[in-house]
Amino acid sequence: MKKIVILGSGAGGTMVASKLRKELNSSEWQITIIDNDEIHHYQPGWLFIPFGIYTAEDCQKPKREFIPKGVDFVFDEVVGVNPDKRQVEGKKGRYDYDWLIIASGCRIVPEEVEGMMNDWRGDIHDFYTLEGAVMLRNKMKYFNSGRVVLNIAELPYKCPVAPLEFIFMADWFFTVNGVRDNIEIELVTPVAGAFTKPIASGILGDIMIQKNIKITPNYDIAQVNIDEKTIESHKGEKVDYDLLVAIPPNFGAKFIEDSGMGDPMCYVDTDNFTLKAKNYDNIYVVGDATNVPASKAGAVTHYASGTVVENLVREIDGQEPKPIFDGHATCFICSGYEKAVLIDFNYKYEPLPGKFPFPGLGPFSLLGDSNFNYWGKMMFKWVYWNMMLKGVELPLEQQMTMAGKMRQSLATE
Repeated sequence: MKKIVILGSGAGGTMVASKLRKELNSSEWQITIIDNDEIHHYQPGWLFIPFGIYTAEDCQKPKREFIPKGVDFVFDEVVGVNPDKRQVEGKKGRYDYDWLIIASGCRIVPEEVEGMMNDWRGDIHDFYTLEGAVMLRNKMKYFNSGRVVLNIAELPYKCPVAPLEFIFMADWFFTVNGVRDNIEIELVTPVAGAFTKPIASGILGDIMIQKNIKITPNYDIAQVNIDEKTIESHKGEKVDYDLLVAIPPNFGAKFIEDSGMGDPMCYVDTDNFTLKAKNYDNIYVVGDATNVPASKAGAVTHYASGTVVENLVREIDGQEPKPIFDGHATCFICSGYEKAVLIDFNYKYEPLPGKFPFPGLGPFSLLGDSNFNYWGKMMFKWVYWNMMLKGVELPLEQQMTMAGKMRQSLATE
């Protein structure tokens, strides 16, 4: 029997396993997922924990609930991959494969910023881990005056819109609690504006102005000075904080580095369009583990999983993989007060105004701040648990369409 091994049972690994099991004969192909965590985390939900909207329990379920019938789940920690031998090394054993799918995600590495660990989870917090989100909730609950600074250390990082969502929701949270007038909120970012794409950056930047949120762009953090409570750039520019919400450097899995398979940030060099590993035969990469220039986000992983499965099946059938992945990303951006902005874009086209997913009808408005978009965001948790992880096709196209998008409305201004 031939073997497919999937490293990681997060969103990408689980979706690929579900779709592959439907495509391949179980009498010919054994599919195995290897992971060292029994709990599946709904990571988009971590954003809501600091504000008391979700609890930790709302964002967790046993992974085995989502492993499809006919797929083996092995509880082990991967420590290395030997592509020449087509073998995975775990702490508990070795696993041979005919095809390997790397779906190991990415992790925060706060120790990469000098001084950050000196007050980690004191006055420096994150919401990119479950523990961090819960501890930040305890901090936010009683914060009633001072400066809240959200700093993005560097690119790339998981879910590029999450920092914006956090500061928008912080404005809402502090206003409801009656302390917003006593609190300054500032976004300190390495990019040139609120977002990496100009049209969306302008619209989101206007929302920041309306909410009296300051932005410091083009900031390259070098260190944290905990004694004076400042972050400092390589140019010596300092920003004061009372509460620092950090988006530390994001790296791929450690075993990728230890196997000599990754770039300096432990991401696998991946073809932008086929999602096959560039330097290794019989390996595909999905989700945050890739170095493709697409957002590290759940929606992107959903779209990418279809490409990985289609191309792997093509190769099994003796065909060449097709360059069909276009970097498609669809993201709801919570803007506070039960409103959200929706963006839809890919490698070629930046976010544009319009209607989604049905041209002219919606029901969601692209780059429009609306209550309906917010409820679309909140509905996503149900969709994630009940459809996406089970490999159910959503009524959204794998490749982005320009139908319903208004190219000229802002692009020429």
